[in-house]
Formats: sequence, C-alpha cells, structure tokens
Amino acid sequence: MAKYLVIRFSSIGDIVLTTPIVRILKQQVKEAEVHFLTKKSFLSLIQANPYIDKVFGTDGSLNDVIDLLKAEKYDGIIDLHNNLRSLKLKSMLGKPSTSFNKLNFKKWMLVNLKLNRMPAMHIVDRYLKSISHLNVYNDLKGLDYFFDKKEEIDLSIFPNSFMDGYIALVIGANHSTKKMPTEKISTIIKALNYPTLILGGKDDQVEGDKIASENSGIAITTCGKFSINQSASLIKQARVVISHDTGLMHIAAAFNKKIISVWGNTVPEFGMTPYMPQFPGNSEILEVKNLSCRPCSKIGYKECPKKHFNCMNHLQNLDVVHAVNRFLNK
Repeated sequence: MAKYLVIRFSSIGDIVLTTPIVRILKQQVKEAEVHFLTKKSFLSLIQANPYIDKVFGTDGSLNDVIDLLKAEKYDGIIDLHNNLRSLKLKSMLGKPSTSFNKLNFKKWMLVNLKLNRMPAMHIVDRYLKSISHLNVYNDLKGLDYFFDKKEEIDLSIFPNSFMDGYIALVIGANHSTKKMPTEKISTIIKALNYPTLILGGKDDQVEGDKIASENSGIAITTCGKFSINQSASLIKQARVVISHDTGLMHIAAAFNKKIISVWGNTVPEFGMTPYMPQFPGNSEILEVKNLSCRPCSKIGYKECPKKHFNCMNHLQNLDVVHAVNRFLNK
C-alpha cells in the first residue's frame, strides 16, 4: 500500500479543482491511501469525499498537525499549493514530494505587460502533471463535490414558483473587482423575469437584500443564511448558474450545471474556467475583451485601480440574459 498526502490549504475553488487528482490517485494507483491537508475552515469541502481516506486541518501554524503527519510515514507528498508554508511542511516531513508550477512569472507578464505566455492548459491538467510519475491519466470525469444528505436544502421552503426551476445567481467573490455592480445584477434579474436565488456569504447580505427587494416576487436572497454545503445543494438543484470567477462557480462545474461565468478583472487565460470535460457545451464565458487594463491582477482588488471598472460596466446585460435563455430553452 502506498500512502500519499495531498496539500491544498485554500480556498474554496482551488480545493474543488484538486478533486480530480485525489480521485485519480485513489482509482488508478494500486491500493493507494489518500490523505488531504487543508485549513480547518475548509474541511467541510472534502470531509464527505469518498476518495479521501483521512483529512487533516491546520490553523495555519503547522504545529497543530506536524506530529500527526509525521506518524503517517507517507510514501509521497503532492503539493498543490506550492508556497512557503507547504515548502516548510515538506522539509519537516522529509518525504519524496512533487508540486505543480504556479507560473507566477507568466502571470506577472500577463498582468503587467499584457503579454500572454500562459499555456493553453487548465489548472487541473497542470495539477495532474504533479502525479504523472505514477503513470496515471486524466479520466476526464471532471470535478467532484460531495456533501452529507442532511445538508441538502428542501426546496419546499421557497415559494411554489421555484419548484419548477430557478436560476442560481452567485453574487459573491473574495475581491470586488470580480463582481458585477449591484445595479447591473438587479437589471439582469428584471430582464430575465425568472425565479432566481441569490447566493453569497455573510459579506454579501446587504447587497443580496437590496437586489431581492428590488425584484420582489422574482428573486430571493440566501446570502449568509446557509453553509457552503447547503449553498452547494442549491447550486446542484438549479437549472442554470450565473457566477463570477469564484468558488461556487467551480462547485457548479462539479455538478455539470449549465454555467454562465462572468469575468471582470481576471481572465480565463489564467486557466481556471469551469472544468467540465464531458459537458463542454454547459459553459459559456462572458467578458469584455480587448481592454488595455485587463487583467489588472491575477486575483483582484477592493476597487478598480483605474476608477472606471470598464471590465464589468461595459459588460452587456443582454448578453447575460440571452445566454441564460439559451440554456433554459435547451
């Protein structure tokens, strides 16, 4: 039996993007035992994953897990975070390890010089290179997401109009420059005139309440009301998902949902688009191309550095509406 530790400390989307690797390790490496290390705040994302034999959570210092990890006597470490903390951990464990190339210089070139030297390769495929020495292959089954049945939301808590189908509209993101302005979202919902659940975290409650109040009878906000797995349940039961470049977008991809992903300051060329190799037609990317200032960051900012926010303000509302209607009518 070979025992492997997969490392990915954060965050939601990045952890979901590692799920093909743990599945492939478990299914293609004979008698493999797969462990996973992440931050304690993200344990719920992987605890129900049947391809992971043991999960470890850290508060960030590593002191809380290092003795436990040393006792496991790993045969190999797959580092899918590749930062100073994971480098320190690998040094402390002293076991054979591999990592993936973050391509930070090429990202820097794209952000600062607008020179695209990024490979035409999804990050999942870059992750897979870290285990290529094990003679595994991409099974093309896409991403996984699992949660306990008790966390599934019963749709009967919503009005009857939602029982025949709804749109899940994800308004949250870790950085404001990834998010459509509130007014744009509200206008899109009005134009769609279709039952819409607004999804987001506690930080999105004020925005969610405002959008829902402006679209009474059509939209309901769930921002801050449910756990990540409960929100995943709502994503799973939706007919169509509209999302920014954020974690719930990747959870939607794990369920092979029909996704309209809206891109602001970040760009698909970074390699983190919805990953659905079996259902490529389920994803439509909307972005304002040929802006001289885009991408302005590989992650994002609290506000547009140029103050105009053209990457979102110039996005055509009707493009979103038409994309949703195409999916609804399929």
